[in-house]
Amino acid sequence: MKLLGKHVVITGASSGIGEQLAYAVAKRGGVPILLARNEEALRRIAEDIERTYRIPCHYFRLDVSDLEAVKTVFQRIFDRVATIDVLVNNAGFGVFESVVDLDLKEMEKMFAVNVFGLVACTKMVLPHMIERKTGHIINVASQAGKIATPKSSIYAATKHAVLGFTNSLRMEVKRENIFVTAINPGPIATNFFQIADRSGTYVRNIQKMMLRPEAVAEKIADAMLTPVREINMPRWMNAASVFYQLFPRFVETIAGDAFYKK
Repeated sequence: MKLLGKHVVITGASSGIGEQLAYAVAKRGGVPILLARNEEALRRIAEDIERTYRIPCHYFRLDVSDLEAVKTVFQRIFDRVATIDVLVNNAGFGVFESVVDLDLKEMEKMFAVNVFGLVACTKMVLPHMIERKTGHIINVASQAGKIATPKSSIYAATKHAVLGFTNSLRMEVKRENIFVTAINPGPIATNFFQIADRSGTYVRNIQKMMLRPEAVAEKIADAMLTPVREINMPRWMNAASVFYQLFPRFVETIAGDAFYKK
């Protein structure tokens, strides 16, 4: 019942984890506020939620890499609902390329969406949460933020940045009674890989290990408005990440071809 009547903003809500999270929030009585570039998809999801759960579901078109648009849209949200209880920074994308083949425009876009947009959205809600002495910021990072692999240098760098930002923010707002949580999933069966893995090689190699977006969304929704520091899925992959942080040279030596799944 902790989400009953609470306003939950979800970026990247038109598909994947974001879409499933909207339903998970609504199922718990929360009021989803959906943000993404695909307005038609948002409309479809919002209408389905309102019809199924008999609660309001707001949506706004937003490209989080447009920092001026972030300010405008969040002001519109506050004008409509007054308070934001939970912000889930879920919008993000990746491109799996070796550094030598990297498109620098794609590099800029990845940082703009995965890092700068996340920070901008957070900055818009923080003053209101601090004033009310309550709130929850949830940042969707990745196991790639803990252990980098070949052909994911820029994506991993953005997720390392998200984890660094999240950990610092958590300490900054602890005395304000605001919770900050990092979500670190492994590969998830979503359309993320339509862009990230254009060859399809990575998906073919790890398909059996992929998480279901519904399962990840349920975990996130259950953690809302609780002081959970991190959610790491699957557990075995997080154990590997921890082991890597302790013994990086050993892991890089024995992993061999396992790192070259892309």
